[in-house]
Amino acid sequence: MFELLKLSLMLTELLKLPLIDTELLKLSLMLTELLRLSLMLTELLRLSLMLTELLRLSLIDTELLKLSLMLTELLKLSLILTELLKLSLMLTELLKLSLILTELLKLSLILTELLKLSLMLTELLRLSLIDTELLKLSLILTELLKLSLILTELLKLSLMLTELLRLSLIDTEL
Repeated sequence: MFELLKLSLMLTELLKLPLIDTELLKLSLMLTELLRLSLMLTELLRLSLMLTELLRLSLIDTELLKLSLMLTELLKLSLILTELLKLSLMLTELLKLSLILTELLKLSLILTELLKLSLMLTELLRLSLIDTELLKLSLILTELLKLSLILTELLKLSLMLTELLRLSLIDTEL
């Protein structure tokens, strides 16, 4: 019983997790968008590498070199976004676990209510046992009362017999 209550308190604390999970879900959606950008950046990096090769071969255009450098920076961002995507996937798994814990908390609350009902029923059963004992005592007292009435009648008879004996003695003396 104590363990169930303890578990219920722990699960109540876990109920606060869905609020955090909502924020985590928002982050996950943002990270998914960042992954899409990362894929675009990867494509841009490929283009950057091609442009870098063209620049190296031809040394024609300085603007191409600038573009290549920009694309290289974008590649770095793409790698960061890839890591963020991994985190997003981990956060999604945590969200699933949080939902499971929320369901467990609901079950714990139901179990707590059932435990309260069980305690009430135990108390009712205890009272019922007391009532049964009182009924037995009442039956015994009823029997004792019957015996008392019989004894009262016997006492009356005894008094009558005593009176008869007394009268008989008086008659004998006369």
